[in-house]
Amino acid sequence: MTHDTEAPNLAVARAALRLATSASRGDEARIKEDLLRKGIRGVAVDFGGPYTESIGSMVQRAIVAARREGVIAPIHPHEGAVAGAAREALAQLAGRALGFNVGGKVAIARFGEHLACAVFVGVGLVHLDDVAVGLAHRAVPDVDGAGGDSAPARG
Repeated sequence: MTHDTEAPNLAVARAALRLATSASRGDEARIKEDLLRKGIRGVAVDFGGPYTESIGSMVQRAIVAARREGVIAPIHPHEGAVAGAAREALAQLAGRALGFNVGGKVAIARFGEHLACAVFVGVGLVHLDDVAVGLAHRAVPDVDGAGGDSAPARG
């Protein structure tokens, strides 16, 4: 690896975190454009509601958005990887979010065989709001040529 490149698993994790923590749709669009120039595809979706009751819809929205935006191919291994990574990232929030309302973004990023899901949420605790972050990585088959074996370029 050179100073110009980063390991693909780290690059997609960082990309997913950038998308999940974007403050606005405009910011999110700029990040997506920047990532695409580096060969990384990404998408983020907003969500909100009671943590426990919302997990299924959050996972489903992540899969639908990733498929719609071309982050993943519409094949079982890709959709399963998004579902698994999203569930894992959401499970990391349970200690802080269980029993409370949450609102935030779930983001998916992919470069070649590397896929990451990041979740950034605000947790409602009356007037003492908390924040939480979850992150998960999966390996997926590179069936659509979205990336190669080399590391993505740094910005």
